[in-house]
Amino acid sequence: MSDHITITLPDGSARQYAAGTTAGDVARSIGKRLAKAAVAAKVNGEEYDLERPLPDGATVSIITDDTPEGRHVLRHSTAHVMAQAVTQLFPGAKFSIGPAIENGFYYDFELPDGKTFSDADLEAIEAKMREIIAADQPFVRDEVTPEEALKLFADQPYKCEIIQRVTSGDAVDALDSGEVAAGETISVYRNTPEFVDLCRGPHVPSTGRLGHFKLQKVAGAYWRGNEKGPMLQRIYGTAWESEAALKAHLEMLAEAEKRDHRRLATELDLLSFPSEIGGGLAVWHPKGAIVRKLMEDYSRQRHQEGGYEFVYTPHLTKQQLFETSGHLDWYADGMYPPMEMDNGTYYMKPMNCPMHCLIFRSRQRSYRELPLRLFELGTVYRYERAGTLHGLMRIRGFTQDDAHIYCTREQAPEEIAGLLDFVLSVLRAFGFEDFTFNLSTKDPDKYVGTDEGWEEATAALRAALERHGLEYSVKEGDAAFYGPKIDIDVRDAIGRSWQLSTIQYDFNHPERFQLEYIGPDNNRHRPIMLHRALFGSVERFFGVLLEHYAGNLPTWLAPVQVRVLPVASAHEEYATRVAERIRAVGGRVDTVSASEQLGKRIRAAKLEKLPYILVVGDDDIANDTVGVNRRGGDKPERGVPVDDFVASLSREIELGATAALQA
Repeated sequence: MSDHITITLPDGSARQYAAGTTAGDVARSIGKRLAKAAVAAKVNGEEYDLERPLPDGATVSIITDDTPEGRHVLRHSTAHVMAQAVTQLFPGAKFSIGPAIENGFYYDFELPDGKTFSDADLEAIEAKMREIIAADQPFVRDEVTPEEALKLFADQPYKCEIIQRVTSGDAVDALDSGEVAAGETISVYRNTPEFVDLCRGPHVPSTGRLGHFKLQKVAGAYWRGNEKGPMLQRIYGTAWESEAALKAHLEMLAEAEKRDHRRLATELDLLSFPSEIGGGLAVWHPKGAIVRKLMEDYSRQRHQEGGYEFVYTPHLTKQQLFETSGHLDWYADGMYPPMEMDNGTYYMKPMNCPMHCLIFRSRQRSYRELPLRLFELGTVYRYERAGTLHGLMRIRGFTQDDAHIYCTREQAPEEIAGLLDFVLSVLRAFGFEDFTFNLSTKDPDKYVGTDEGWEEATAALRAALERHGLEYSVKEGDAAFYGPKIDIDVRDAIGRSWQLSTIQYDFNHPERFQLEYIGPDNNRHRPIMLHRALFGSVERFFGVLLEHYAGNLPTWLAPVQVRVLPVASAHEEYATRVAERIRAVGGRVDTVSASEQLGKRIRAAKLEKLPYILVVGDDDIANDTVGVNRRGGDKPERGVPVDDFVASLSREIELGATAALQA
């Protein structure tokens, strides 16, 4: 056995090290700055602990704490420390899973005697975690057999269930949570002889590498998301590579709380979620409905100009339709339970696409009709678990601006390119400029069709992105069961990312529905089907807009654009005449009588985030003027001629709408 190993660095250079060298040693040999920032390594594509010996011939890259992968390691390690703290403070506590998530981490617990965590408990847990971090305890990896693991976690039933699922080959949930990898051996990590956790890793070398964290809240969580299973308590936290990064994140969260669309929707009287209707189902109030109608009218106009044909489909359908489409095989958990009727079993539709396929199939089609672009503002219903519902962002009944394009294989590249342009123009129309593109590929365990078909479809989407010169990330295994997709995320005003628009390449539904067109050769051919949503869902897009603008919607979208306030009752008739002149040019305006003090009425109007507040008194009646309070303005403008204001408002509304249409 050689006493040296050779490794290859990301730049392609090869270096020799003594046998037993670790990734941490490599980082230290490169430089102090890299060694200080290092938290783990990627070795031949697999993540390694820094202190794990490297194999000969490995390709090695160092994972630093300010990268997404590095933050994941920091957060998962902090979750591990939180579990250690909880088991020390609450003897007999059972701990289940504790993965890193976007911007943070969580861990699920079951406390003895039905005890629940309080705010004071979170403070105590955080203090204990800081003691563990200050002790600089090493994370020590060990590999054990399944039998040894079961003995090691004999008093932890949730860990034992994970081990049993892994060894039986049913390890999807465990692998997704990042606790353990399937195989002959199972990895565990120890901080002290008293605490061991089941985990795939990697972790930071020692607890002293952590410390920039904050515990945030406690929530209920069913074990494995099963509503019939045990209810556990989930503690959420966030962790970062520096105190500055933690502070910036907490400040962003505080700003996000101010922008929460659920609070804004209530304050601005836009919509509500009555308990009598059920969770995840919204009713739209008049003001919210105005904004929604403007969004939908805009969408209809853009699609009409883009060569789409409008269709409508029912809200429920017989079971056979979703058997044909494959949704009952792959998506049944996300569908509402069936309804038994006198002539069969019916489902509320979770998707519009199967019905659009029936429209295509309703008569013989010619190649001259292709591409055929069908568009529907179609409402769908998906059974989201109660614990996952979140205002308009995660909802059970929503409307998609749903389009399906049927085209030839030769037409598909041009159609996809056009769809990318269409998506970006719509998102820009509503004020978004910062985009991220993700290409989702086949889930090896959840797909229909042939490998060759998937490769062709994925290549077509990849080529469209590259043709546009767009940088993109690949999400392995994240595609729908019927085809790969491009997801377009937007970054909002405070830096958060939202997944909104989707383009999918589908060669499976045309096959499953036996869709055909007659080609120029007079033979029958199978079309390609492209799925596309721009808003994603009208409801979710509306929620994102509210948070992006903090409720201060652009004038062309604002439900009430102008409010006219008479100083006293003697000025009310003039205020009404001013409102009528604004209404005559299409402005959305109201008046509020002088039954309350003017200052109180102005404050109320500002809280409603109205673009303009007009105040009228004696001088305005005499001179045909108004006082103008602009949203966000420093001070009111006095004596503005009504005609000038009306013309300016009309131009602003027209420019906003025109800019949206031309985006």
